[in-house]
Amino acid sequence: MRVLVVEDFEILARTVRTGLSREGIAVDVALDGDEALDRLATTRYDVVVLDRDLPGVHGDDVCRRIVATSPGSRVLMLTASSTVKDRVDGLGLGADDYLPKPFDFAELVARVRALARRPAALVPPVLELGDLTVDPGRRVASRAGRRLDLSPKELGVLECLLAAAGRPVPAEELLERVWDAAADPFTTAVKTTVRRLRAKLGDPPVVHTVREGGYRVGEP
Repeated sequence: MRVLVVEDFEILARTVRTGLSREGIAVDVALDGDEALDRLATTRYDVVVLDRDLPGVHGDDVCRRIVATSPGSRVLMLTASSTVKDRVDGLGLGADDYLPKPFDFAELVARVRALARRPAALVPPVLELGDLTVDPGRRVASRAGRRLDLSPKELGVLECLLAAAGRPVPAEELLERVWDAAADPFTTAVKTTVRRLRAKLGDPPVVHTVREGGYRVGEP
């Protein structure tokens, strides 16, 4: 899962980023509306945590742009105002959910995860392939009934591959979906993570390399 946090109060933005990252979520941060639109133009996000009162392009306009051009991205709107009218207005702009400040971080995480499941309507809540199971909501993977001790990145890669249902997933796509904007596009992080994931999954092999196509799960 990849999330964009759009918040002009930098301390709060960095705090949310750190907390979500600890939950195994790839997070980018934009400190104003213009930067948010720049990021949205080049990267697909599962969820955008959007402060309503932004400098530059207002949060309402950012929300409208997301609805118009990025229908696969869900919007969780934040605001210091908690009146019913503000919530109604925010949802009327096309936001999928609304959370007033100050908020409980556990609730923020729960809402982000719930929203991330919505656009993937064709992906079941629990992903399965043979004796391999991944529960994205609980961040748990198991094989043949044995729980796998996976790092957040390993779990993210496995989740992406299973969600692709056998479609080859390029390394570039995995880097975009599982890592954040700070990741070096020329890094070997994906290759290294896949190698470690294969070792933990054991035999018979589940993750296969597709020549010039990336990786996929299924039969060889």
